[in-house]
Amino acid sequence: MRLASLALAAALLVAPAAVLAQVAQTAPASAGADPASLPGAAQAAKFKTSETTVGDILDNPAATAVVKKHLPDLVANEQINMARGMTLKAIQQYSADTVTDQKLTDIDADFAKLGAK
Repeated sequence: MRLASLALAAALLVAPAAVLAQVAQTAPASAGADPASLPGAAQAAKFKTSETTVGDILDNPAATAVVKKHLPDLVANEQINMARGMTLKAIQQYSADTVTDQKLTDIDADFAKLGAK
């Protein structure tokens, strides 16, 4: 199980540039929108990088926009749905150079800002 999680995290964070470019071209129009203006912004404040699953984040447009702002390659990866049961903090152990403590702190801060608006 741990090996499968490691392989998944590696695939999510080291995807070929061509695949990421193709996914970016098909991103929804809301991809560049202000996260606070997206549906679910008020609910996103309850999200925490150490507690909320990637699946719950992806199901909320405002929360997805926050993560996309800080970790665009992660969100754009076509295999992201394979990590729906993991938290961003759990993914960090497989890619600490990309999913840094600072990025997780910044994401949590942006989640909190969404709820305040």
